[in-house]
Parts: sequence; C-alpha cells; structure tokens
Amino acid sequence: MEATVHWGVWSPALLLGLVGSLHCAGMCGPLVLVLPARGWTPQGWVASRIVYQLGRVTTYAGLGCVFGLVGRTLVSAGVQRWVSLGLGGLLLFGVVWRWSGIWIRGGWITPGWLARGMHELLAERSWPAMYALGVLNGFLPCGLVYVAGAAATASGNLIHAILFMLGFGLGTVPMMLLLSLAPQKIPVSWRIRGQRLVPWTVALVAVLLILRGLSLGIPYLSPNLGNGAAAPCCH
Repeated sequence: MEATVHWGVWSPALLLGLVGSLHCAGMCGPLVLVLPARGWTPQGWVASRIVYQLGRVTTYAGLGCVFGLVGRTLVSAGVQRWVSLGLGGLLLFGVVWRWSGIWIRGGWITPGWLARGMHELLAERSWPAMYALGVLNGFLPCGLVYVAGAAATASGNLIHAILFMLGFGLGTVPMMLLLSLAPQKIPVSWRIRGQRLVPWTVALVAVLLILRGLSLGIPYLSPNLGNGAAAPCCH
C-alpha cells in the first residue's frame, strides 16, 4: 500500500518535471551552457554536470520539506482543503487566461545575492563548486517550481511533499542533462512544441488539487479531508 501511495505522489510530479523541463531548457538553458568546461577530463566533465543536477534536485527536496511543514500546519488549522481548492483554482485560472501567466513566460528578477553567488561559482573548477552552483540554481525564481510547491503544500504531509518536489526535480534532469552534454541534439522546434504542453500539465495539477480539496472520499485522488484531517498515509 505504501508503494501505491508514493506512486500517486511521484507520477504527477514526474510528469510536471518532464514536460516542464522543456520550459526550463529555455529559461535555465543559457546557464547550463556556460558551466565551466576547461580543466576537466572527459569523464570529469560529464560527472561535473551530473553533480550540478544533483545539487539542483537537492534544493527542490529541501524546499519540499518547507512546503510539507507549511502543509502540515494548514492541516492542524483545519484549512487544508480550502487551500487546496484555492491553489487549484488559481492555477486553472492562470492556464485559462494564459496572457496573464507570467509564471509560464518568465519575467522574474534574480535576487542580487543569488546572482553574485552563481557568478563566483562559475569561475571555479571543482565538484563542490558545481554542486553548490546546482543548489543555488534551484533557488532561481521559476513559476513551475511554484506550481510544484503548491501541490506539495496541498498534500498536507511532510513525506509526500518531499517526494513530490524530489519527483519534480528528477523529472527535469533528463532534459537539462542532455542540454548540458549535447545541446545540439535538442532542436529549438522541440522546445517550442514542448512548451505548448506545459499549460496542460499545469492544468492537470490544478485539477488534482481541486479534486483533493473537494474531499470526495476517493482513495489517493480525493481523500476525505473532513475536519482538516490529513490524507491517509503509510510510512
């Protein structure tokens, strides 16, 4: 039963990460392409890119812990289902009214401390620096991360929130790793077509959040959240 519950958390997270990575290729792609290249052996160069991705996923898992704690607080306050309904409604509204969807198109401002830290790390040639650069990359303002965070918070469960953000992060790795190792293998046309799928994936997450908030008593999909109770969980 535990595996079933966890797969119910992983599947939408992985889907959001996989489809959303096509959006990430356009937003974070330039950073990946300027990662330090000189001074590495061929094997070290590949490993450094993997270490960079590991740092990014670590940040998402850490954020999942924060979102999970917030969600657990909402459960204690008895407002989890209303938050889930509200977040789902906002996401769905943003998809329907795409022209207002700044979280899809970008337009975020990178904090100064974050930009300075990444600039300093880009000048280094070490695996710790690559890992730290990936960690900082995970904090870059990104609408899709906020969508994943909304879903993680609405779970109302610390473990599920961490798993959701971890699944989202892992879902973005294949595209981002391919972009850093062989950027010429990803035609621009693929990215454009793929980005058209992003709103549909966000809409799916929004519907799942709304279903959860409706508390229909459907196991895993819309569990009973009456009186602010958390969804059944096995661990």
